[in-house]
Amino acid sequence: MNKGLDCLALTIVIIGAINWGLIGFFKIDLVAWIFGNLNWISRIVYALVGLCGLYLISFYTRLSDS
Repeated sequence: MNKGLDCLALTIVIIGAINWGLIGFFKIDLVAWIFGNLNWISRIVYALVGLCGLYLISFYTRLSDS
């Protein structure tokens, strides 16, 4: 189960990173374009990306355990 959660969190963070890259290079906010500018769905997406990023901080402790 933990591996599945890790893969899901990593996928969501990668999607968030791609979105930030699009914002930085082309001024295109893909999440806002798909779901609308800061409506409740886009806020949930942004919150999930943030929570997954915080969860992935635990990868550093797992790397040091190897």
